[in-house]
Amino acid sequence: MSKSRKLFQETKQVISGGVNNPPARAFSAVNNDPLFIDRGDGALIYDVDGNEYIDYVGSWGKSVIQMLLQYILIIC
Repeated sequence: MSKSRKLFQETKQVISGGVNNPPARAFSAVNNDPLFIDRGDGALIYDVDGNEYIDYVGSWGKSVIQMLLQYILIIC
C-alpha cells in the first residue's frame, strides 16, 4: 500500500471524504486516491511516495510558501 493511500485511509477517519479540498475529492471519479504532497521545489512537487510532478496548477500552498521562504532567504 502506498503512503498516499495509507494517509488517505487515515484522514477518512477524521475528515468527511478524507480531504477538505473538492478537487482532491474528484480523484475518486477516476478510481484513484488523492495525492499527499510532501514538498515543492520551483515548478516541481513531490508526493509522500517520492513521485515527482510538474505543478501546472501553481497553487499548492506548500510549494508557494516554500518558494516564498527561499526568496526571503535570498533577499536577507
